[in-house]
Amino acid sequence: MRKTAIGLFKSADHLEEVVRDIEALGFARNGVRAVEEPGVFDPSGVTSFPRLEYEVELGHMLRKMGAAKEETEAYIDGLRRGGALVFATDEDEKKVDAAAEVLNRHGAVDIEETVGAAPPVPPLRHQAVRQAQDAVLAGRSRQSGSGARFFVW
Repeated sequence: MRKTAIGLFKSADHLEEVVRDIEALGFARNGVRAVEEPGVFDPSGVTSFPRLEYEVELGHMLRKMGAAKEETEAYIDGLRRGGALVFATDEDEKKVDAAAEVLNRHGAVDIEETVGAAPPVPPLRHQAVRQAQDAVLAGRSRQSGSGARFFVW
């Protein structure tokens, strides 16, 4: 089961350093991803709305991971304001916890401060998914006083 730590940053100024510090924990290159809003959105047709399409696709991905509507909106708004997201995903829970510490040390924004209090985080929930006859644990959680959030999916 994969676990992801996500951190929102006010700017992309130090992304390379954040990613490098997380990769130094032993993450595979495809396990760490930095996302900024593209500077230019090239339309793919007459009725194309590339910025909206980008935001909708990112929103779907975040919701699939377990982000609440308010969290998703805060992340997308953070990108609109010139911010960046860093995702650290692995099956090793301790490694992801260490990545969250790196995100927080580098100043990941507490999204509750950007949009007000978020809804209470419910306990992780079990979803019956038939995949090798194992139950899958999915949901989200956060550590008190930190900007990084965890998603298990």
